[in-house]
Amino acid sequence: MRRVLSFYRQKVGYQGAYLWRYSADLSQREGEGVATRTSGWTQPPGSPSVGEAYLEAWRLCGDDHCLQASVEVARALVRSQLISGGWSSHFDLGKEGRRRYAYRTDQPRSSGRNLTTFDDNKSQSALALLMHVDEALEFRDRSIHEAVEYALDKMLLVQYPNGAWPQQYAEPANPDQYPVKRASYPDSWSRTYPQKDYRGYYTLNDNNMSHIIDMLFEAWRIYGRSDCFDAAKRTGDFFLLAQMPDPQPGWAQQYDQNMHPAWARKFEPASITGGESQSVMRALLTLYRFTADKRYIRTLPKALAYYRKSRLADGRLARFYELRTNKPLYFTKDYQLTYSDADMPTHYGFQVGSNLDSIQRELQELASLPDDQLKPRQHITRPAVMSRRLAGQTEAVIEAIDDRGAWVEDGKMRYQAADARSVNRVIEMKTLVRNLEILAKYVGAISR
Repeated sequence: MRRVLSFYRQKVGYQGAYLWRYSADLSQREGEGVATRTSGWTQPPGSPSVGEAYLEAWRLCGDDHCLQASVEVARALVRSQLISGGWSSHFDLGKEGRRRYAYRTDQPRSSGRNLTTFDDNKSQSALALLMHVDEALEFRDRSIHEAVEYALDKMLLVQYPNGAWPQQYAEPANPDQYPVKRASYPDSWSRTYPQKDYRGYYTLNDNNMSHIIDMLFEAWRIYGRSDCFDAAKRTGDFFLLAQMPDPQPGWAQQYDQNMHPAWARKFEPASITGGESQSVMRALLTLYRFTADKRYIRTLPKALAYYRKSRLADGRLARFYELRTNKPLYFTKDYQLTYSDADMPTHYGFQVGSNLDSIQRELQELASLPDDQLKPRQHITRPAVMSRRLAGQTEAVIEAIDDRGAWVEDGKMRYQAADARSVNRVIEMKTLVRNLEILAKYVGAISR
């Protein structure tokens, strides 16, 4: 385990910054795009995910090398925190790369990119790691603790009056431009991509607000911040406002200031979504666990019934349903809106799995409990117990480690230039996250 930690910290990562994937010889590296040696990625499975894996390994086995590795990632995120309070998709710890961004630790120089993003759980996961490391260090690391407080204070300022959040922000919006309204259908909507800036829309896409709720409740748990608890509830209040009226009592991926479903990217039309809506329902159940406020679950039976009726022939849900008609919407490979799923692009999930049954079961379970028995779900690390299964998993994981301490596997670099895509062996951060937990469980089990 220590050999793995040493290799990934010294040869793969850069001072705590991690990307998604590296060629086996480390000559190529990328997140959601080509990256430099000194840069990192915030979107999972980038830096925050790696940091959480190190921290979980420490919880499982108690080895301080794991904690030190997690602290190193946290400090990289402190150095890459924007003046706006959160994080961009990409960050850079090198002198040249840093000039592109307005990092808080580089003040008074404030030029450069300063857009905090909640897209794809980026700033949420970065802040969650900082909070977890801060807690593990018993709040003794001043720079990490201050970065947490700064991020929370800045983020709370950008919550819209109706409880929603933007996809990205540099500063708080004028609240007068965002009246509190209930969701409704527009009189008409464009069937062609309008190419509008959607970053300030009320964005549920990629479960952004559900991740924000989780982050805020963690801030309340760790720091006792009632303002974060209240902000989480206001986000739930937005979910209630955002539920569409009949005949489609579900949710859209994003809404404009008039609370109409709106376009985002060229393959994300104004519509009702069968994807993020399931995360919204899960978040409402979470809010009920924390608050015992029945408003958050009262609306779910109607939504569940609607989505059950909307399932496709194979039991899945369409990502997009046409407003009012409820016809599934798709795109052709050249991005023409269509009702047919015969020629869809492969980079995006236009059909998604259905979790309606499990949501229904959780709703029934919670609704049957008295208020004083409602318990928020929290991640609790319990020491592993030695078993034949754990021993077998550990043996397989160890056998897959090369002489350097790396897990190398078949795979492709996805964002390199065409002449550099011949690589077929890669180092994946998601594999590190998975395998390190197995090693740490075993180490913890034999150390008990």
